[in-house]
Amino acid sequence: MGTHAHPEISMHTHSLAEYMVPTLRDDWRGVAQLMLDSAHKLKATGAEFLICPDNTIHRAFEFVAPESPLPWLHIVEEVASEAKRRGFKRLAVTGTQYTMRGPVYPQKLREVGIDYRVPNAAEIDEINRIIFDELVNGIFEPEGVRYFQQVIERMKNDGCDAVVLGCTEIPLIISDENSALPTLDSTRLLARAALRFALDNEV
Repeated sequence: MGTHAHPEISMHTHSLAEYMVPTLRDDWRGVAQLMLDSAHKLKATGAEFLICPDNTIHRAFEFVAPESPLPWLHIVEEVASEAKRRGFKRLAVTGTQYTMRGPVYPQKLREVGIDYRVPNAAEIDEINRIIFDELVNGIFEPEGVRYFQQVIERMKNDGCDAVVLGCTEIPLIISDENSALPTLDSTRLLARAALRFALDNEV
């Protein structure tokens, strides 16, 4: 598109506080209603397709897609596609507890024939705590970085050949430079997929 050029972008989001109310109740239809409200507002601005860089709320996607006024790119499908392209066989999946304990990554990875592992129960709880108590609030503690590194190293020893950074905040502290495994940054992969889609479809 030329120097400094990119497709037009519009953004809408409800506050995290609003999303956490149905999330904490395990009410994914309630989460879907917030996503659909954003979808309708963005359609009104002239948007032609949608993305959501939040892995957690993709648990509501099955309720969103049938009612959405616009098509969406699915963040986990983009991760699975990139993992397949790079030849990874078994992924370590990190993220919030809703992502690590949820059905979305297992389903999408199985669809492309990729195995996966999630951290153990204690690790899931601590990773979730670091995300919500620290990273979401802009707190980056060396101990938190080390904890992620230790979990990734252990999962490498469990046969994983790449790690999914399945939460928007995790790439703030973990990257290829300090990880024992190659990283799949879900947010960055979705952004690149959106750019390709926009250019291919002349949005």
